Amino acid sequence: MERDLICINCPMGCSLHVVLDNDEVTSVTGNTCPRGKAYAISEVTHPVRMITSVLPVDGGAIAVVSCKTSQPVDKERIHEVVCAMKDVRVQAPVAIGDVLVSDIAGSGADLVATKHVACKGQ
Repeated sequence: MERDLICINCPMGCSLHVVLDNDEVTSVTGNTCPRGKAYAISEVTHPVRMITSVLPVDGGAIAVVSCKTSQPVDKERIHEVVCAMKDVRVQAPVAIGDVLVSDIAGSGADLVATKHVACKGQ
């Protein structure tokens, strides 16, 4: 089996060609750096993604706080994680790095704040 990908590790966007034999990568070509090869292998054997979003903040100087998963999540679990975020509300104040939800949707990743949000009036 063969797959063609565009590397997303840097702005170069290398066109990668991956050859698999019995679900094992036998060849990666087109990459200009080692990160491209690692990305190609990961993408065809175990694709993962960081999930970013915003959550509403109660009592905050601004209405939402940006957040992301603490580690990449299996691509097939993204929908579960996003659904688990649906009813989450955060109480101000929020600091960068605060864990907003531990082990969200059983994914093994925490949801962490990526912005500071002060209390309203501060």
